[in-house]
Amino acid sequence: MAGQSIHEQSLDLTELAKKIMNRCDELALHTEEPGRVTRRFLTPPMQSVHRLITQWMRELGMAVRVDAAGNLVGRRVANVAASADSRANSNPRVLIVGSHLDTVPNAGKYDGILGVLLGLALVERLGDLPLPFSIDVIGFSEEEGVRFATPYLGSRGVAGNFDTTWLGLFDSSGVSMRDAIIGFGLNPSEIELAAYSPETVIGFLEPHIEQGPVLERAGLPVAVVSQIVGQSRLVVHFHGEAGHAGTTPMVPRRDALVPAARLIAAVQEVGRRNDGMRATVGQVVVHPNASNVIPADVYLSIDVRHGSDSIRLAAVDELVCAGASLAAQDGVDFGVTRRNHTDSVAVSPQMTSILRGAVGDAGVQSLEMVSGAGHDAVVMASRFPIAMLFLRHPGGVSHHPDERVDVEDVAVAIDVLEKFVSRLAVEETSV
Repeated sequence: MAGQSIHEQSLDLTELAKKIMNRCDELALHTEEPGRVTRRFLTPPMQSVHRLITQWMRELGMAVRVDAAGNLVGRRVANVAASADSRANSNPRVLIVGSHLDTVPNAGKYDGILGVLLGLALVERLGDLPLPFSIDVIGFSEEEGVRFATPYLGSRGVAGNFDTTWLGLFDSSGVSMRDAIIGFGLNPSEIELAAYSPETVIGFLEPHIEQGPVLERAGLPVAVVSQIVGQSRLVVHFHGEAGHAGTTPMVPRRDALVPAARLIAAVQEVGRRNDGMRATVGQVVVHPNASNVIPADVYLSIDVRHGSDSIRLAAVDELVCAGASLAAQDGVDFGVTRRNHTDSVAVSPQMTSILRGAVGDAGVQSLEMVSGAGHDAVVMASRFPIAMLFLRHPGGVSHHPDERVDVEDVAVAIDVLEKFVSRLAVEETSV
């Protein structure tokens, strides 16, 4: 900040980064499962997280609200009148910064929530600095898709593509999404009011841990995301015939697990053959799942990701054909019971260029990388320009209690965000 030496600024950043880390520890205590970080969409721990973050936002002078999709929004209002630039817009737009507040079961402390707290750290660093735009820090209510098996509920509300038929979905306890929203003190009929008009938004910036090993291997604290890969998620079903393991001859058995196992190997082979692809079988369900019974039914989840939608979809088609062929060889039926596709997402060239410049201003070597995971930015990109900043993730283990981030890297990220805003302010006042 103005008037401070580089050493003093570094100390400020380090202390602020430590505060953010301590707050991550504090928020991790608000969980559905003692001893484990589990915080699903609009469950009681989300209420207490809202209370804490609301307090921190108000301490920074932010105006706070919760929309009908359960998103917590804190606004740093544009200080247009104090701007020395006579071209300052009389109807200032807004920069949205943030990530999600929910977690997977038994999660780490930093996925999602670190991005929200980095937004607050940015506001704290800016102080009363005049800006020609407002900054909204959003803690999205839901990204992981755990409670209602539907991801991005929070960001879909903000982006204006929330499907109200989802209100009829039920969680594992029989609670409907509609009742969950009402129980949180919100009105589901007002979800459409959560949407921002594109013309009022400069863009969305999401800081997030990398969730992988690339930055650690490169020895760098942050990277600029160049693209978010597309994803295909399938569930396939092999249906054979159960039988006694000791009395049924090997020929002609209809063992559903045999072609399923061969398809698992094929998934790995396809993933390795296509450069940049990630292909995974993450879940195997076997029925009747007894040690002395031939498996009659096997369900496999298949997850395929790639930056090119055409390459990804071709790989999916290849795997579905392979599954049908392998099943036929053993006299087993085959089908696809679920198939979901998310296209790859391009970042905003302008927003990303500004972010790249901010990384350089912070004295960090510029590295661009593809995101192999989905983020709220995926949904926000359907409506607004987006950019993402990745933080180094020591160990690369995410969605797990061993999730880590270093305070020095958090300090760098805060510095980059502040320099991003400074560059963006120049862009906005020069329009």
